[in-house]
Amino acid sequence: MIVDATPRLSRLVAEVWKPLAVLFVWDVVVTVAYYVLPFKAPSLPLTLFGTALALFLGFRDNSAYQRWWEGRVLWGAMINASRNLAREARNFLPAEANDLKRTIVLRQVAYVNALRCQLRRQPRDAEVLRFLSEGEATPALARTNVANGLLDGTGKRIDNARREGWIDTIQQTRMESVLVDIANAQGGMERLKNTPLPNQYRFFPTFFTHVFCVLLPIGLVETLGFATPLGSTIAGLMFLAVLQIGDDLVDPFANTVHDVPLAAMCRTIEIDLLEAIGDPAPEPLTPVKGVLW
Repeated sequence: MIVDATPRLSRLVAEVWKPLAVLFVWDVVVTVAYYVLPFKAPSLPLTLFGTALALFLGFRDNSAYQRWWEGRVLWGAMINASRNLAREARNFLPAEANDLKRTIVLRQVAYVNALRCQLRRQPRDAEVLRFLSEGEATPALARTNVANGLLDGTGKRIDNARREGWIDTIQQTRMESVLVDIANAQGGMERLKNTPLPNQYRFFPTFFTHVFCVLLPIGLVETLGFATPLGSTIAGLMFLAVLQIGDDLVDPFANTVHDVPLAAMCRTIEIDLLEAIGDPAPEPLTPVKGVLW
């Protein structure tokens, strides 16, 4: 996630420079043709086209931002649920169950990091083994959904605590309700990751924006003359930037500079949970070149 107060123009241009370069070349071709060829192109209602396209792109960007914000809300719920689970494990379990308290906390830290890697399509095993022994992690790592396997294992350990008489059924129910909240948040994240915007939302804005950029110099050359390449390219940059914003936000877990800062939030959970059981905790992640990962 970009945390700079002011967006960098260089970063914007770096994302759209290819279509912008093609547009500039096309602008030059249209301008030269206007002064060389004997016939003139008809005037185009660019204001009408641009207004309709702006509304279309705005609607698409709003839909993309809703997906991004929902991803952030779900991870906020994950942070709260993780804190609740650690607090209940610490307060409900007796002193003789200190090993189980520590296991539940470390499993939750491993769980959120495994979920982060799953959402970003990254390897998960090394992140899980940072917090769990191989014997503790193997059953979950053998499953297709490693994060869900870790959560199931935590539920089994809570049930074993009830069987041992360390907690009663009311306390078990309370801890299970937190696991349900965690599972629901994971399901929402997986839905966002695995369900793209409908094809119409992806294809038509791109198509119409490119068509509009092609028509721009034709409609402007009579007014701008030799300044057409500059004016048309700047106008095209605005529409291409708005189009790119929707592409950047539509997947909040894409492991780009625009996505939800999963690594930073996982580090927040790690710090809070380790401190809850008295273990040393790492420092919070800080932005790197204006980007918080």
